[in-house]
Amino acid sequence: MASPEFATLVSGYTFLEGPRWREGRLWLSDFYTHQVIAVGMDGQVEKMAEVPEQPSGLGWLPDGRLLIVSMRDRKLLRREADGRIVEHADLSGVARGHANDMAVDRHGHAYVGNFGFDLMGGAPVETASLACVSPEGAVRNVADGLYFPNGAMVTPDGKTLIVVETFGNRISAFDVHPDHGLGPRRDWAVFGPLPEGRELATVIPQAKVAPDGATLDAEGAVWLADAIGRRVLRVAEGGKVLDEISTGDMGVFACTLGGPDGHTLFLCVAPDFHEHLRKNAREAAIWTVRVAVPGV
Repeated sequence: MASPEFATLVSGYTFLEGPRWREGRLWLSDFYTHQVIAVGMDGQVEKMAEVPEQPSGLGWLPDGRLLIVSMRDRKLLRREADGRIVEHADLSGVARGHANDMAVDRHGHAYVGNFGFDLMGGAPVETASLACVSPEGAVRNVADGLYFPNGAMVTPDGKTLIVVETFGNRISAFDVHPDHGLGPRRDWAVFGPLPEGRELATVIPQAKVAPDGATLDAEGAVWLADAIGRRVLRVAEGGKVLDEISTGDMGVFACTLGGPDGHTLFLCVAPDFHEHLRKNAREAAIWTVRVAVPGV
């Protein structure tokens, strides 16, 4: 397993998630300071939004307005051109747990996952549904039976949605219909069997890979953060692992590709994902490493 020399782009945050490269900067949510930031390659940070609850997934409408997943109250927020934060959609009719990561297609349709159960409270594991939010804020359920849907990606042609399942030992794919609904789930990659039992203490050890935040590259492979393996993997459709990079003693919970030439892999690292340890600490950082294949 490769363990390269990482560069630190920024540090001193609680828990960084939802990394997106846009217009020359890396955009991120910091869970427990309730802020969205944008970071240049020189490490200069600008606060772009502050929200009442934990922010997570990020995306943009076609007109450039920022969408922010608000985890605890299960809402999708919108940052207006003047900086105001308004409610874009209420996800509580679909999300049975904290809202989570998101992919927004070029038409402004947002696909938003959720935990499906109270992860931090130690509740029994349940499967989750996937919400699709129209550019106008209408919400519908477009998929069921997902094991903690997390990092999501729309292929460049707009025809396929790829969703990693943190507790499902798999990456799933869906055909995107003309009305932005989804076809039946199919396996994109499988790392092991579906978990047995419902207790976290028994489900987590069954994960061969626990895919968290993820991103597509220009060859159609997925880079994913393994939330329990302290590594990122580059995976081809079908499940072949093409590359593996260890983060050593640090956990890694999301990644994306960007930088001036698209060859920088940005890693959201922290010692662990436990809320009671992260919310009052400032140990999260962004590490960077160069990779051969650029982002989409």
